Amino acid sequence: MIPEIGHFALVIALCLALVQTIVPILGAQTQTSQWMAVAKPVARGHFLFLIISYACLTYSFIKSDFSVLYVANNSNTALPIYYKISAVWGAHEGSLLLWVLMLGAWTYAVTIFSRSLPNDMVARVIGIMGFVSVGFLLFTLLTSNPFERIFPVPLEGRDLNPLLQDPGLVIHPPMLYMGYVGFSVAFAFAIAALLGGKLDSAWARWSRPWATIAWVFLTIGITLGSWWAYHELGWGGWWFWDPVENASFMPWLVGTALIHSLAVTEKRSSFKNWTVLLAILAFSLSLLGTFLVRSGVLVSVHAFATDPARGVYILMFLAVVIGGSLLLYALRAPKIKSIGQFELVSRETALLLNNVLLLVAMFTILVGTLYPLFLDAINAGKISVGPPYFNAVFVPLMLPLVLVVGVGPFLRWKKATLADTLKKLIKIFIIGLIIGIGLPFLVAGKTSILVLLGITLGGWSIFAALYYLFKNLKRSDSKQSAIQHLKKIPRATYGMTLAHIGIGIFVFGVTFVNAFEVEKELPMKVGEKVEMAGYEFMFNGVRTVQGPNYSSKMGTVDVYKDNKAVARLYPEKRTYLVQQNPMTEAGIDSGFLRDVYVSLGEQINSEAWGMRLYYKPFIQWIWIGAGLMALGGLLAALDRRYRLKLKREKVVEKAVKSKEAAIAAS
Repeated sequence: MIPEIGHFALVIALCLALVQTIVPILGAQTQTSQWMAVAKPVARGHFLFLIISYACLTYSFIKSDFSVLYVANNSNTALPIYYKISAVWGAHEGSLLLWVLMLGAWTYAVTIFSRSLPNDMVARVIGIMGFVSVGFLLFTLLTSNPFERIFPVPLEGRDLNPLLQDPGLVIHPPMLYMGYVGFSVAFAFAIAALLGGKLDSAWARWSRPWATIAWVFLTIGITLGSWWAYHELGWGGWWFWDPVENASFMPWLVGTALIHSLAVTEKRSSFKNWTVLLAILAFSLSLLGTFLVRSGVLVSVHAFATDPARGVYILMFLAVVIGGSLLLYALRAPKIKSIGQFELVSRETALLLNNVLLLVAMFTILVGTLYPLFLDAINAGKISVGPPYFNAVFVPLMLPLVLVVGVGPFLRWKKATLADTLKKLIKIFIIGLIIGIGLPFLVAGKTSILVLLGITLGGWSIFAALYYLFKNLKRSDSKQSAIQHLKKIPRATYGMTLAHIGIGIFVFGVTFVNAFEVEKELPMKVGEKVEMAGYEFMFNGVRTVQGPNYSSKMGTVDVYKDNKAVARLYPEKRTYLVQQNPMTEAGIDSGFLRDVYVSLGEQINSEAWGMRLYYKPFIQWIWIGAGLMALGGLLAALDRRYRLKLKREKVVEKAVKSKEAAIAAS
């Protein structure tokens, strides 16, 4: 009865989501406090029943209950326990349930951390998130029921997709979904502010930490996905501009613009229109990513091959969400007025340019992703838009963006002097230029214009961020006062510094690996040696290894440098016993400055095997840089100024209530 309990819990969650949607919003519109008070307990009950439902599905996987169709299609008795747990979100139905669970978790978090917010704002936010939950719960129950039974019950399951049997896939989807769904909070705050007509700096301050944390989760999710593709697929790359990769990258770009726009709205009461539209767009792109992955219109290693009818439902829901949001914005837009004025040379202008570049970059990716689908839909032929297009249109937009990243923090709000700003930064640019000229020669003994440009901008971003932090410490005269001042600097400043350093390190990694990587694809006989990029690779043969649910041909390759052993690598060619899919497991020796990467190909004859050898300079810096960006975002979201402001608002709210009670008593 466990699957039936899970299904029933999902139905109850839908009923509670309907109450969560209707009652609080009506209460906020009519200022009925009893109805608004329903929001929090109903949202918590909704989350509880989602937990019960998800736990039931997880239990079915752990116990290998093949009477459940979804379990039979995505598990196997030989599957290790940790992959049985991750198999819960390994295909369409379970990943959709995980999505709804994450949405419930975000809503629950809003009920906990919104105690000092006005009751009508909280009621509207929770109600809007309830509406989104209703849409996805209906989708789950009507078209994608994960608890559907199968009869007769198969003796064995079809196993989890071999591509997903990797440690990275245990963490990657939950992080990605937390980012996707997290933007629903910023979306809900924006719509609630439009409904209430209160688009002020307080609304931006309430929304900003939520948007930043969602961005952090999405950053971690994309980073883990890139790391997984590099390790699992055996192709040696870290980003392929796959349509599903793009579907996660587009909301990340808009989310980056959103967290910067929220800063301007909070501090200067400007960019209100920008902020509302970016909040709507970020969540809409998250829904678009869901449509692309689940509609069956894409062929991708990341996509779920599902019934296109499901895509129609998501497309309709997407139209309701985006259309309704934009209609509400159009009705309220004439009343939205930004108070803060600013000159051409100012921090606001730099942040505006930042937003424009990020949005243009997003639209170039959107066009490249959807244009082939549009042509196919109208029977105009099939075309493929790949890395050459994306690199040609995306990279030129990122170069001025990195330049703005270094300049922006040094500009004053409202009005700045260009001469003073350039005077501060000329030394930083010279340092970046020296690094751009010298570092490529130290690493590879050669350079090019693009390498010079990339490394210079990377160094510019790093040292500009460090210099900005140093400027905040410059007033300290002694060691003790410096430490004290270090503690007084807001976490948001540290977060911004760390994120901008991460951008520079990321640019270093991308530039070096694209310019100086070396690749060889060749047959190798047992005992044969091949030299590449200063390393010597010796092939020692292949042996058969039996895994828990696969059989593997495991090669052994010794790597030498200057006649000294550096590493022993074990590339594999796995064949999974149930699905009989061959999978490549690369052998990688990772280092801070380089990776040596070996991928085993097919057996050519009795003596030789196909081999791919890669030398990847600085590739780990790509993920280190992305990790620093995520850590910087987390520090910014945890800034104590938000907590202090919330406490002050709570004190004011209590004082107002006490005053009202005294007046009523008199």
